[in-house]
Amino acid sequence: MNVKQFLSSFNYIVSLPDGVEKLKEISFFLAATGALLSDDSGVDARPLLDSIREQKAIHPEQRKVVPPQTKLSPSEVRAPKHWAPCRIGDLVLTITGGGTPSKSNPAYWGGDIPWASVKDLRDEKYLKETEDFITRDGLLNSSTNLIPPGRVIVSTRMGLGKIVINEIETTINQDLKALELPVEVDSDFFYILYRTRIIKGTGTTVSGIKQRQLMALPAALPSIEEQKQIVEKTNELTVLCDKLKAQQKERTRLAKLARSATLNALSNAENSMELEVALSRVNAHMEIILDDVESLADLEKCLIKLAVQGLLHISTDESPSLGKIKEACLTLKSEYRENGWLRTRKSISPSTYDMNVYPSHWGVLPLDEVVVITGGITKGHKLKGKEVRSFQYLSVANVQRGFFDLTSVKYINVPVEHVDKYSLESGDLLITEGGDWDKVGRTAIWKGEIRDCLHQNHVFKARSSSPLLMKEWVELVLNSAVGRDYFAGASKQTTNLASINMTQLRKFPLPIPPTSEQIEIVQKVKYLISIIQKLKAQQQALNDVATMLSSAAVKSITGVQTEVQSKMKVPKTELVSNLRIGVSPANSERAALAAILIRNNGELSAKNLWQASGLEIDAFYQKLKTEMARGWIVQPEPADVREVEAS
Repeated sequence: MNVKQFLSSFNYIVSLPDGVEKLKEISFFLAATGALLSDDSGVDARPLLDSIREQKAIHPEQRKVVPPQTKLSPSEVRAPKHWAPCRIGDLVLTITGGGTPSKSNPAYWGGDIPWASVKDLRDEKYLKETEDFITRDGLLNSSTNLIPPGRVIVSTRMGLGKIVINEIETTINQDLKALELPVEVDSDFFYILYRTRIIKGTGTTVSGIKQRQLMALPAALPSIEEQKQIVEKTNELTVLCDKLKAQQKERTRLAKLARSATLNALSNAENSMELEVALSRVNAHMEIILDDVESLADLEKCLIKLAVQGLLHISTDESPSLGKIKEACLTLKSEYRENGWLRTRKSISPSTYDMNVYPSHWGVLPLDEVVVITGGITKGHKLKGKEVRSFQYLSVANVQRGFFDLTSVKYINVPVEHVDKYSLESGDLLITEGGDWDKVGRTAIWKGEIRDCLHQNHVFKARSSSPLLMKEWVELVLNSAVGRDYFAGASKQTTNLASINMTQLRKFPLPIPPTSEQIEIVQKVKYLISIIQKLKAQQQALNDVATMLSSAAVKSITGVQTEVQSKMKVPKTELVSNLRIGVSPANSERAALAAILIRNNGELSAKNLWQASGLEIDAFYQKLKTEMARGWIVQPEPADVREVEAS
């Protein structure tokens, strides 16, 4: 892509992620290489370098003078023939370092002398003020120096690449350098040139760049007149970019407002007429909703709430079997009392907090009347004299909204007599007691992922024995906006945390449709979520492609390869060889993958083990490596890698 192609693609590039910043980057590069000048001929600038060398030779502060740099050939830098190829160090008279007065001595701080650090080198071009100040004693008792206005200040360590033109008398810290420029080098032009050189890259890390490396960066110097022309044209482009950025920001704000209003109307629909109107608004704004992953997530929440309120399916007008559901719950409670797992509780009424409107033929009952809710095991019990065993147990961190994070499952010693009380069965609902205020009440259905697993006291267990109440339905309601709103209003909240107690959970007003409608709603929600997940993946892929295209546009003009961070993806290969159990780990050892193998007769394919673990692919490989190193899983024979067709 040349400059003409760039200009023809201008509108498209500016709409890409960080497109305006890319435009600035490109404009600086074009300026520093002379591409913004209308004429490729001009005054020979090489005599300017001779003049700068003469000034260095007679400079009064020889200790700070930048020494002569190795010669740069014209082929090493892109510039008009009449420009003078050089290095950054050839354009700088002196370099002054900085320092920091002792932080432990208050007499050095809070004075009237500005003291600049990296945090003061923001996106502005000029340094006009600093956040911190030091005293005269602080200046005298440190290695920092007074930097006069007109010097260029650059960062060589933290914030590498930042540069400002100093407009005040200031001091600087050790991460900064102050560069004195000769009259032959316009400070605004040097600002442009320096930014393109640092953008071009030096192979350095966050540890910074050494002074000799910085001074050795390639450059090219035009005449003073051309420097001024370049600065003027660059300023015009910068103003244009800033206007474009402001317009984009305003457009983003308006789009966000439109999305929010549209989705709020959808979420708050209370009947079929309001839903129809809200859906028409969604359809009208579908382009901006589908253009944002976050909006798709909000759309998913809206649809789940509407489903839970009975607005996304055709009602049967049947009556739910509330009596049979309650009877099954009472029978299960009796069994719990006989086993000593549950004390007699007073009956409760549904919380009056619930303001949702449900179909008239549905029922609403306290959660306590349809499931048996119990607490978990408390850590720190006295175990002396008791027979104990070690078990894995679920904590709040393990219970997510709709799934379990079993990356790290801890062990606890439990008296044998209490094991049955706190054991998990497939189908149990696990509900978190507390956490961040918007995460309290997270619910997931246990499917026997870990054999002989218990739950902690900060995780409630809810068990139902009635086939007329779908566990998936209860999970859906508790995780929906209906559940979140209830827990947010009923929970005890501090600054950052919230928690619910047993009574508040028991009072949760659970809407109960007929079983046939429960099945239909759960299936429909699964279908809608699967579509939204595909849309999210497509939008993320589009964003990734747009980012790569934006970087390619920069590279095609500047030759600079912008690094694009890529996420770990599921490999498009399938490991065919099996993984087998080796040395059986003790119960106290964290061997999640080995435990899965034991439950599956000691052998699984790598793919099946990964899927059963529920881990992200990179976390799975790390865990597998650890358990192999300890001998719990046998090192497989060389894997047969089979390519899987991409969808």
